[in-house]
Amino acid sequence: MFEKDFSHGHKFTGYMEVVTRLIQNAQPGQKVLDIPAGNGRLAAHLREHGHDAVCADINQAGPDYVYADMNQRLPFADASFDTVTCMEGIEHVLDPTALIAELCRITRKGGRIILTLPNIQCVYSRLYFLCTGCFYQFVPWNHRVLQPGEKRDRGHIASLSYLQLNYLFQHHGARLLHLAGDRWKKKWLIPFLLPFIGLGWIGMRVGLSRQKEVPADQCRGKIKDLFSAPLLFSRSLILVFEKF
Repeated sequence: MFEKDFSHGHKFTGYMEVVTRLIQNAQPGQKVLDIPAGNGRLAAHLREHGHDAVCADINQAGPDYVYADMNQRLPFADASFDTVTCMEGIEHVLDPTALIAELCRITRKGGRIILTLPNIQCVYSRLYFLCTGCFYQFVPWNHRVLQPGEKRDRGHIASLSYLQLNYLFQHHGARLLHLAGDRWKKKWLIPFLLPFIGLGWIGMRVGLSRQKEVPADQCRGKIKDLFSAPLLFSRSLILVFEKF
């Protein structure tokens, strides 16, 4: 993973295709920030379709890149963008909560934040954690410790769940609009894991029926998402939040 200082995709990936469709299905001519921009593939594609796409990263891969360290305050004014995309980036930062606050700050009211990240809650990752104590893609050799001031890729250091992200974005003023995924991971395992998924569903419903503190209707949607196909089977989780 660490042959280079910065990791990014070398092709137009499945999650990039999903993110592109999500942006294209909204209004034309959006001002879009892509952070971390990697090698700029998404931004180039969006520009071809009439969007004003800004690339931000610490890798300075292009002459038009804005230097932006996701571990610090982002160099943009409040409500600067119609859409902000953060693809496979939040799991690399020291303080994901601070980054979420910044993504919400620079998004206009009614605008969207589109996030993609490794899906630690897919059934394969759950099985991997049971056997190893590590989530899939968050093994010891997928991160590195940096010296103070060193600007390189830390790797996968922040394993974030759907419930954590839902809560943190809502706290910072954005509601979940849409949940999706890219390609399914280890489809051959599904028949073996379906009984455990069924037991989990029953356990959640029983737990919900017994709790009295929170209205049940506030939890039903989250439980439905937890047992949806994208969350159970996709390699990458794709979440769309709307700034309110």
